[in-house]
Amino acid sequence: MAEKRRPEGADPAMDGILILAKPPGPTSHDIVAIVRRLTGARRVGHGGTLDPFAAGVLPVFVGRATRMVEYHMADEKAYRTLVTFGARSTTDDLDGELTPGEGSVLDQAAVEDALETFRGTIDQVPPDHSAVRIAGRRAYELARHGQKPELRPRRVEIRELRLVEWDGSDPARPTATLEIRCSAGTYIRALARDLGDRLGCGAYLAALTRTASGPFRLEDAHTLDVAREALSAGRAAALLLPPDAGLEAYPQLTLDAQDLATLSRGQAVRHRAEQDLAAGPSGLLRVVDAAGRLAAMARFESGRLHPEKVFLGPGR
Repeated sequence: MAEKRRPEGADPAMDGILILAKPPGPTSHDIVAIVRRLTGARRVGHGGTLDPFAAGVLPVFVGRATRMVEYHMADEKAYRTLVTFGARSTTDDLDGELTPGEGSVLDQAAVEDALETFRGTIDQVPPDHSAVRIAGRRAYELARHGQKPELRPRRVEIRELRLVEWDGSDPARPTATLEIRCSAGTYIRALARDLGDRLGCGAYLAALTRTASGPFRLEDAHTLDVAREALSAGRAAALLLPPDAGLEAYPQLTLDAQDLATLSRGQAVRHRAEQDLAAGPSGLLRVVDAAGRLAAMARFESGRLHPEKVFLGPGR
C-alpha cells in the first residue's frame, strides 16, 4: 500500500530521533524513505544499516537531528542471532547460495569451545557481499559480477558472546542461538562464517535481530505500523526523542540567551562558572537553552566555549 505523503515542509520544527523496530524485508533506506514521505522532512537518516533479512532497532534521525548521527557512529551494538552449521553461503547468510560443508556433525560442546576464540579484540574480514569500498566500487558489486573482492581485515571487539540455545534435532544442520555485544563496525555475518570455518563444517547466518544500538533498545522501539499511524496523523511529537537523546556521555551546560546568541553567530563564549567543565568524548559538551532544548555542540578550551555545531539561532 502506498504511503500517504505529507506536504513538503509541512512541519519544519520536526526534529528528533525515531526509534523503530525494523521488520525483516525492507532495507534501512526503505525505512528512511517511508519516514521522509510521512513527515515531509527533507533531512532523514538512520543510525546504522541493517541487512534486509535482519530485524531490530533502527534509530531514524529526522530534521536537524540528522546532524547528530556522527556522535552515534561508534555506539556499541547488541544482537540475537541464529547460526546454522553444516553449510556455507555465498553471502554468509540465508539469502546466498548454499553449499554443504565438509566437516563432521557438531555438538554443542565443540561450538562452545570455538566461541572462546572470538571473544575480545579480533581481526575480521568483512563479507564479500558488503558495502565496503574497493577502488571506488562496493565489494558486493564486484562479488555479484563473479569477482573476489580483496578485503582487508578490520579490528573489532566482541565484548560478549554467549550461546543461549542449541538445536541438534537435525544432525546435518544444527543451529545455535547466540547473543552478542560488540563494537561498531562488526559484521555478524562474518562472525558466523568464521565460526563455521574454524569448526571445519561451514556456517551461515539464518536470522538476525539487533536488540540495541547504543542507548536505544528494542523494547523501546516502535513498530512500523505504530509509526505510520502516528506520523500520518501528525502526531510525530509523541514518538520523537530529542535530537540529543542518548548522548549523556556529553555533559550538558545551560547558557543564557545572550551567550546563546553569541554561539549562534559562530563566536566563542567565555564560560563564567567557577568549576571546570569535564568535557565528554572529543572534548565536546551539549549546550542547551533555559527550556532544555539543544542549542549547540561546543568544545571547551581555555575557559571558552567554541561552537562546533549550532542548532538554535538567535531568538529561537
